[in-house]
Amino acid sequence: MPEATPNLISMMSQLIETPSISCVQAEMDMSNEAVIDLLANWLESAGFAIKKQKVSSGKYNLIASKGTGSDGLILSGHTDTVPMDEALWQSDPFKLVERDNRLHGLGSCDMKSFLAMAIQASLQFTPDQYKKPLTIIATADEETTMAGARLLADNGQPLGKYCVIGEPTNLIPVREHKGIIMESILFSGSSGHSSDPSLGNSALEAMHDFISKLLIFREQLQSRYKNEAFKVSYPTLNLGHIHGGDNPNRICGECEMHIDLRFLPGMDMHELRETIRKLAQKVASERDLSVSFTALLMGIPAMHTDKHSQLNEYLEQVSANDSQAVAFGTEAPFFNDLGCETIVMGPGSINQAHQPDEYLPMDQIQPTVHLLQGLIHKFCCS
Repeated sequence: MPEATPNLISMMSQLIETPSISCVQAEMDMSNEAVIDLLANWLESAGFAIKKQKVSSGKYNLIASKGTGSDGLILSGHTDTVPMDEALWQSDPFKLVERDNRLHGLGSCDMKSFLAMAIQASLQFTPDQYKKPLTIIATADEETTMAGARLLADNGQPLGKYCVIGEPTNLIPVREHKGIIMESILFSGSSGHSSDPSLGNSALEAMHDFISKLLIFREQLQSRYKNEAFKVSYPTLNLGHIHGGDNPNRICGECEMHIDLRFLPGMDMHELRETIRKLAQKVASERDLSVSFTALLMGIPAMHTDKHSQLNEYLEQVSANDSQAVAFGTEAPFFNDLGCETIVMGPGSINQAHQPDEYLPMDQIQPTVHLLQGLIHKFCCS
């Protein structure tokens, strides 16, 4: 039997007390199934039809809907959190603790609390009020692979016409964000004694050539593409990690670099990745060595929703804020791929996400619930 829907603070507390860390390091990665089951019980008790969707081993999405049709409102959030170092926290990360008018806990801001608020907001409406469906979606692994949202997009099933993703934006609507590529490039040459260059083929020198080409490519991107809506108005390309060789008297046999490319809406993610790989392949060919690539992140597309979309205009009006563009990635482009008008908007600040003593300001809780009730009324009940 479904569990009766608790009050809002109890829902937030139970979600935070249920660990669901996602991490690229397997020993730290956790299942999110217990969080999904909590949400499913509460939503079923509130009259929602429940679909628990397996994403991978131990990882699940939840699609909960009330009402019929495919052109209603989606309220979406992810169920996972990043890892944390408990020694840096003033309180237990897995307990919701009130301190200085803030609710502290891992996921309080990013972003388990939003899912509880979405459920709370839905309780105001009776089934006969719904003219269009409300769908509450909880996804898996947003903090790592975004596999949950990718699966929804790959399935291609329409889930709603409008979507609000409750990432922390201080209740300011966000309609654009940059896309992200993270890539490993590994040159493999041959080692040998440093006294005679003919005894080896330096992967480190190949990397030097590649970096020169990559910096020219970065200059070309930054001169060609601009979007003044962003604080950093151009694409960025960061050379974040490099390692090669093992000793000064040995020719470097292998050299690896990790890069991070943040690109603007309208730029093609696959074309960018292919261009970078072709630059590396050209260097490898010229120097008669090999190169291999690993996508450290499958890639997050850039997100763009039209400023004059109905959802954006409504949220700008009720929040009294112009919509913004941000540099961090979200699941929004995958919902846009499903034909949704998608806006990212939720309580808390991105500056608190992924930080020790993560918190949600208490004075944003009721405004968020009120905002969500207004959304449901306008897009599902009017």
